[in-house]
Parts: sequence; C-alpha cells; structure tokens
Amino acid sequence: MGKPEGVWRYWDLLTVIALSALLDLLIAYVPDSLLRKVLGLTFVLFFPGYVFVTALFPEKKELDNLERLALSFGLSIAIVPLIGLALNYTPWGIRLIPILISLTVFNVAFGVIAIYRRASAFDPWIPWITIERLKEELEWERSSRLDRALTVILIVAILVSVGTLGYVVSHPKPGEAFTEFYILGPNGKAEDYPTNLAVGQNGTVIIGIVNHEHRNVTYYVQTWLVNLTWDNRTNTTIVYGMYKMPGWFNVTLPSVPVNLEGNWTPQFEKNYTFSIDRPGRWQIWFLLFKNRPPALPPEPPDGNYAETPARNLVLKAVNGTIQSLKLNVYVKP
Repeated sequence: MGKPEGVWRYWDLLTVIALSALLDLLIAYVPDSLLRKVLGLTFVLFFPGYVFVTALFPEKKELDNLERLALSFGLSIAIVPLIGLALNYTPWGIRLIPILISLTVFNVAFGVIAIYRRASAFDPWIPWITIERLKEELEWERSSRLDRALTVILIVAILVSVGTLGYVVSHPKPGEAFTEFYILGPNGKAEDYPTNLAVGQNGTVIIGIVNHEHRNVTYYVQTWLVNLTWDNRTNTTIVYGMYKMPGWFNVTLPSVPVNLEGNWTPQFEKNYTFSIDRPGRWQIWFLLFKNRPPALPPEPPDGNYAETPARNLVLKAVNGTIQSLKLNVYVKP
C-alpha cells in the first residue's frame, strides 16, 4: 500500500482533533470510564506536542520518526504546564473545565495549522505504517540476529510499559484517608464564636464532619468543659476541672470524594447550644472518635473527671494525638 491520498493525508491530525472532542464528551457524560482515563493521559502527554511539532516541521526531511515521537512527548510536558500557568492568572483558575477547554482549543488550532502546513509542503511527512515500511525503518533485512533479537525485546518492553501504564491508570491508588472536623460560629462562618458569655448564657456553634475515609464511618463526638494550665517548670499540662457537657452524639456517614471543583459543600453539620454555670476562663474541647468511643470511668460525685483516667483524653487532645477542636470561653459572673 502506497502513501495515502486525499483526506487520508491528514488522518493523524484529524484523529487527534476527533479524540480531543471525544474526550470532552466522555468527561461530560461518562467521567468514570476507563476510556476517559486512557484517552485523558494521551490528551495531556502526547497530543499537544504532536500537533505542535507537526505544524512546525511539516517536511519529511526535517525530522525523522524517532525525533518526532520524542519531541511530541517532551513538548507536551512543556506546553501543558505553561497553559496551566496562564490559566492561574485568569478568573477561571486551574480547574478541570478551563484546562480541558484550553487544551482542546490548542489541539484543534494547531491541528488545523498542521493540516494547512502539510498541504503546502513539498514532501510532507505523513505517518503511514506498513509491514514493508516498518522493516525498512528497522533495517530488518540487513540486521544481524542479535540486532533483530534486541529490536524484538525493545518492542516487547514498550508494549509491557504501555500495558503497565494502562493498568496504573485504570486502578488508581486511593487518595489519603482523612476526616474533616470543624466548628463554625452561629452564622456558619469561622467568626463570631461565643467566647464571652455570662453565667448561664447560651452560646451556639456549628459542628461539622466530612468523611473522606473511603468507607462508612460512625463518628462519636464528646464535649468537655475543661479548666487547665501549662506548668513551665515541668512542661506538663495540669487539669483542674473536667466536666461532661450535654449534647454528646454520634452519626454514621458514607465516604465522599474530595471535591476539587466548584464550591465546597458540607456533608454533616449540627447546631450545638451550650451554657456554662461556672465563672472563669474555660475551654470547651470537642473530641472526635471513629467507630467506637473510649470507655469512661464512673462519674465522680462532684462531676469532675480531672482526677480520673478520663483526664488522658484531654491530654491526648492537647498533644494532638486524637482529633479534637477547642473553644476558649470567658464566663463572667
């Protein structure tokens, strides 16, 4: 079979344009498909450099096949970050949709330019592989047995690498497992916390939890009213008072993916209203436990757990070894 004629002279560039448009449709309608992952990798790592190199060097004599292949990958790795850098200074930012549109426009624009340049070239480079041309490129007939064996090994290594890459793309490693735990002011913002109250006066905060653990988790939230100080001489935390506050709760949440696009949305939020019947400077500790809460000793007659093993919960929270939040509250007489 000879060189392609007519529209087939541009089959590779038309394929790049068509596959770029196909990827847009896959992301819009079947974003979790395997084809989208494989095509997306080629879309980023090969297509931009390929159309750019073909537009710059349409003549066959300017570059050989291996150089074109290497430049296609190399320039793609350079072009994509530059497009991302430019998007970073626009109102759209570095997000999926702006990146997808920008790369699609780049591929289509330079694909059209490459078609025009190839049509005007005297001896255009047209990728067209046949068994005869492949043997000619590899100098198969003039190669020794050792060279042929090394060529076969190289081809097998490339195929294995592509297969491995496809497997890694189709079976991505789960992201880091973690839980978002936060408190907000009564207006749903990280401000206006009830930090100055009178004895018996109500204060309200919003407790929020978001599950990114890749599994269903039952969360237990404990709230403790604590009076403590830091002893600089012994570098220890001294707990003077530790009282259970009402409103402990638990909730089971499914895992949700981390949303990198659009606005952040909460998964679970709960209004928590409290009052303190003792004047002074207090800390309210919100402790979060997964799947099972720790066992507590019997409640002391005065309700103060400071001299019981429960004190270790606050000490662990102070040291950051359990997930917790703290609200400093000054209670006026």
